[in-house]
Amino acid sequence: MGTPRIRLGLFGAALLAGVVLLLLALRPHVGPLRFAVSALQGKAADAASNAGSGKAFASAVAERSQLADRLNSPDGDVHGDLRLINAIFIAYRGAVRSGNPVGENSEITAVLRGKNRLGFAFIPVDCPAVNAMGELCDRWGTPYFFHQLSGEAMEIRSAGPDRRLWSVDDEVLTP
Repeated sequence: MGTPRIRLGLFGAALLAGVVLLLLALRPHVGPLRFAVSALQGKAADAASNAGSGKAFASAVAERSQLADRLNSPDGDVHGDLRLINAIFIAYRGAVRSGNPVGENSEITAVLRGKNRLGFAFIPVDCPAVNAMGELCDRWGTPYFFHQLSGEAMEIRSAGPDRRLWSVDDEVLTP
């Protein structure tokens, strides 16, 4: 009778150790998610959590997202912009509980600007980083190139200062 309990205890301890090791291994990937969640929190999160009604959630959705506020900021750089866009994708996936939006830049940007099933704009409509054709652009005014690697991984490419994609000065974030 003691032997099955010991085996079960050892199995449980091994399982717990495996989960802890997995969480420690994934810890570096939590940074962008933590940034994205903190940017979405505030009045919207308070209203949704405190009231618990559909009206509170609707007013929370009407709140302006602050995720893209620092995009193309003069005190930032292209690397920070790419990490910020990646954080926006992470926030989108977490909120809609599905993969990244698909399509061309303008289609992806439209989804991130509120044409999603939540109606939430992860990139505000008045974001200066979006051009007249509805494309999300880098700090030099060139539309980003998005390459879907998987449902949860999106390569983001900036054309760089020469404004030509696929040249030596391109900046790329591959999560």
